[in-house]
Amino acid sequence: MSASTAVEAPLEQTDTRRWIALAVIVLAQFMVVLDVAIVNVALPSIKTDLNFSEQNLQWVITAYSILFGGVLLLGGRLADILGRRKLFIAGIALFTVSSLLDGLAWSEGSLIAFRALQGLGAALVSPAALSILTTTFAEGRERNRALGIWGAVSGSGAAAGVLLGGALTSAFSWSWIFFVNVPVGLLVLVLSPLLLRESRADLADRHFDVSGAAAITGGLMLLVYSLTRATTHGWGSGSTIVLLAASAALIVGFLVIELRSRAPLLPLGIFRLRTLSGSNVTGLLLAAALFSQFFLLTLYMQQVLHYSALKTGVAYVGITLTIIIVSAVAQALVTRIGVRPLLPIGMALAAVALVLYARLPVHGHYFT
Repeated sequence: MSASTAVEAPLEQTDTRRWIALAVIVLAQFMVVLDVAIVNVALPSIKTDLNFSEQNLQWVITAYSILFGGVLLLGGRLADILGRRKLFIAGIALFTVSSLLDGLAWSEGSLIAFRALQGLGAALVSPAALSILTTTFAEGRERNRALGIWGAVSGSGAAAGVLLGGALTSAFSWSWIFFVNVPVGLLVLVLSPLLLRESRADLADRHFDVSGAAAITGGLMLLVYSLTRATTHGWGSGSTIVLLAASAALIVGFLVIELRSRAPLLPLGIFRLRTLSGSNVTGLLLAAALFSQFFLLTLYMQQVLHYSALKTGVAYVGITLTIIIVSAVAQALVTRIGVRPLLPIGMALAAVALVLYARLPVHGHYFT
């Protein structure tokens, strides 16, 4: 999504139609965020059925996340140039088809490939959906309210994913954590042409910067792959060093491409803004802690404490409810006292929780 989006006039729609349109794009965003976490509880079942190795199991999550994050900026640019509704629909179609393929996966490699394809679909959906929101609601109270709903749904999607994943895996099988997306995706596909208006950004330069997106995505994938290999081949092995060097070269190459591009995906000058840089670092650390805890705690509960998939999902209810309730309270507090006093408190609480997680015993219990 380009910077010009914020100044575009919202499209004229009836009040009811606009809020129904919001429900459609929020549903799509919930599905996208949900799929980052819903897989966690099903990992032990997936590992057994598809004969995953311990090292490769993380790629079920990582393949989705890297393609999602790596192509996200390019997805925003494509939406601005080609049309936001058009890209939103294309992304939902790709996401829905790949979800079906995920559930039908027959091997380790096929599931990882289909998850990567699903992440690509998510990277097209998310920026297009947010752009549609900002062009549908006028700046001010209504847009703030719509963005608050968007943020609450996005924040609760990951927490709800582990609960839903446990229920579906126990009731049916791990395939259903992917099949559940199909009817939702089809519903969004049917409603989108009826409720969403097409819009484009008025850009002076229509450059896509595909090379930048390819460099950062490839660099991140090589980085994760090299870190995974290092646990078995050693940090000092030639292959590990070569892979880490190649990853660093691609990431540096991305920075060089962005500095030289006439229309960069990521204008590096924006990081001179301390507030923006600080909030992005905070978001990175928080997301890393949140999603890694889902991965590790699920394996701990199912492989060490021998919880069933359903019991593991229910065990996450505390986190789910806390995120939903506190996010609503935090939204009100931010309006009154600002962001700066709240961020350190939230990060400090997260740090204390991570320290406590690190002390989990082999023979632990839910409340101890």
